[in-house]
Amino acid sequence: MSDGRPPGSPPEHDPGPPPDHPASGGWTHGARTRYRGFRDGLRHRPLVDRCWRWGIGVLGALVVIVGIVLIPYPGPGWLIVFTGLAVLSSEFEAARRVLHYARRRYDRWNAWQKRQHVAVRLLLLAATGAVVLVTMWLLDVFGLLADWSGWDAPWLDSPLEPFA
Repeated sequence: MSDGRPPGSPPEHDPGPPPDHPASGGWTHGARTRYRGFRDGLRHRPLVDRCWRWGIGVLGALVVIVGIVLIPYPGPGWLIVFTGLAVLSSEFEAARRVLHYARRRYDRWNAWQKRQHVAVRLLLLAATGAVVLVTMWLLDVFGLLADWSGWDAPWLDSPLEPFA
């Protein structure tokens, strides 16, 4: 039974291991394969490829910036930063290196915090809380809440003119 290939040559399309096989990469294998195929198609069209890379760069940078702004606040600041870096790393090798570096540093920071005495952890929590309170004051959150509640407290107003 011949399919036109020389004996011993691999098939044109090797389907790889079955989806439930450990070497398949799990559920992400199909998504990665489809994305690679999509990107290979764009690379043959230089203008579209350049626009795609610019779009990914702008979107990823915006997500990283939002995440950095949200880091000191309760919520998923670091998750947003890592998501933005993952978006950027889909197109840029430097972003992939930064993502791996940042994840290692984040893990080391968390491990260091867990080894510290409770007093050190409480000081870190207080410093984070102080950063949150100062930025909320600078952004006039407290002045806005005072205005809404009808409480006359000019000392709560932001010292920054655009927000006051």
